[in-house]
Amino acid sequence: MQPDRLSNRVSKILADHENELWLSPISVWELTLLCRKKRLRVHSDVSTWVADSVAQLRIIEAPLTLEVALAIPSISLPHGDPADHFLAASAKVFGLILVTADATLLATPGLKVLANR
Repeated sequence: MQPDRLSNRVSKILADHENELWLSPISVWELTLLCRKKRLRVHSDVSTWVADSVAQLRIIEAPLTLEVALAIPSISLPHGDPADHFLAASAKVFGLILVTADATLLATPGLKVLANR
């Protein structure tokens, strides 16, 4: 992965043990696609890397629930990217702050975001 793509501010916030770190299976799915296309690389196979990272960082899995799927229409995104819709809905349903550099997600009303800039 590319931890150098995280801003210093975001890195510090993520490293604070007082904060919970959550991960959506949608993000893992996107990671597998990017690795398959050779746009990202991890130090081992994706499954091992994700399992090791989840254990090391004490990451909580954000489940894909019916509530998350039903929250999607309440979020106003100008594009049809299903991954962004699921990530935004997960953040909304579970009361999470979404870390992103995506300008569209940063500007989404009602969504708590932390800009990675």
